[in-house]
Amino acid sequence: MKKIKFLMIAMMAMIVSMSFTACSDDDDNNENNYTRYQSEVNQTVKSQKKHDKVILLVAFGSTWQQAYDAFDATVAAYKAQFPDYDVFLSFSSAICINRAAAGENVAPRNFYAPPFWLTAFAQDGVKYKEIVVQSLQVIPGEEYTRVINYIKDFANNSNGDIDDKYLSSVVLKLGVPLLQDAEADVNAVAKELNAIYNKQAKDGVVAFMGHGNPDSYDTYKANVRYTQLEDALQTYSKNYYVGTVDMMGNFKTHVLGRMQKNGIMSGKVYCHPLMSIDGDHGHNDMAGDDDDNWVEGKGFTPNEEGEVEDTSWKMFFNHMGYECNNSTMIEKGLLELPTVRQIWMNHTKDAINGEPLDYYHSKNPE
Repeated sequence: MKKIKFLMIAMMAMIVSMSFTACSDDDDNNENNYTRYQSEVNQTVKSQKKHDKVILLVAFGSTWQQAYDAFDATVAAYKAQFPDYDVFLSFSSAICINRAAAGENVAPRNFYAPPFWLTAFAQDGVKYKEIVVQSLQVIPGEEYTRVINYIKDFANNSNGDIDDKYLSSVVLKLGVPLLQDAEADVNAVAKELNAIYNKQAKDGVVAFMGHGNPDSYDTYKANVRYTQLEDALQTYSKNYYVGTVDMMGNFKTHVLGRMQKNGIMSGKVYCHPLMSIDGDHGHNDMAGDDDDNWVEGKGFTPNEEGEVEDTSWKMFFNHMGYECNNSTMIEKGLLELPTVRQIWMNHTKDAINGEPLDYYHSKNPE
């Protein structure tokens, strides 16, 4: 992703989030949007409440049907594995929430932000005794910090509209991201990915495309998890690589450099999103047909950060002489891989079986 594109999206998110996310065709009515959204979530929770404990899954979000299917399957899997808990899903991205509600790519669907759900869990007639918030982020970075802050704001009664007596008694738990632990989680994910894709790794390169963050957004220095995962995967095969769309020094151009350093100058390149879902990045940045940067006879022109902009991973590796095309695109998000999804669910189990959340210190990576 281009740096300017990232900054524009960030600015848009800030502007949209001021409206407390979500939109509809009747935004011009007299009712305040915040009040209406809260009312809708309150009604959903009241009508679906079956237990006195609840799990809130928090994803960044998407506007692709494949992603919605993955989220729906994840909610179903959680309900099956945690039968004593109600389960709800939330998006943290204001842009994704608004575009989903507007029906971008697929039929309109509402995904409300976490604060609405947490407030609904504390309403009269509901008041769950235990609330477990599970981050569906891959790395413990910027988006995970937002999840932590949602819980902190809720526990601190930031809006002053929750019963303090209830807040003093409710049990709060936090499930950490997929790659929270530098050793246990990284090795577990590498093991499962190799079990799934070892056949492809024998046939060519398997290049995983994570998101990552620019250096200035690399909260807790979480970008290092991509490097650690590549190292762990390469204990199984030197044909595994992990790059990103936004991590400095780990763009597709740098993946190519590491491949060539290892003597891989041709052959197949399978590409796979290293993200919870296969959404916009997977369909476009990875498997899209964009190669506007390519000039016949001159090749690509990298930017000052070493990335080739306006070119998908598929087209980049194809132009660089590798067999990389639609047939080598593995368009599956990590939540679509049951054994990898189970690692998130294991984090939820650990949270449930652990001590109540010390939300002030939170579960930040070391």
